[in-house]
Amino acid sequence: MTLYEFNSLTKHLMYDVTFQKGVFLDVKIENDKRFALYALGMFFVEIEYDIEQNKIQNICSFKTGALLDKYSNLKL
Repeated sequence: MTLYEFNSLTKHLMYDVTFQKGVFLDVKIENDKRFALYALGMFFVEIEYDIEQNKIQNICSFKTGALLDKYSNLKL
């Protein structure tokens, strides 16, 4: 599946594909949010959870950039 094909799915199908076929890579916690990073083919998917509400808030797909950089342990 390409990034374009993934982005054309409904939100519900995006979550299904990510949880069923994605490879979990990392998690980051910032304040009351938890961000889970998955690899899916040649791109990444980040799922945002609200810890207090215990709900998924957002899903975002990308290949590179600042969203991916925040999972690096390197300090610039």
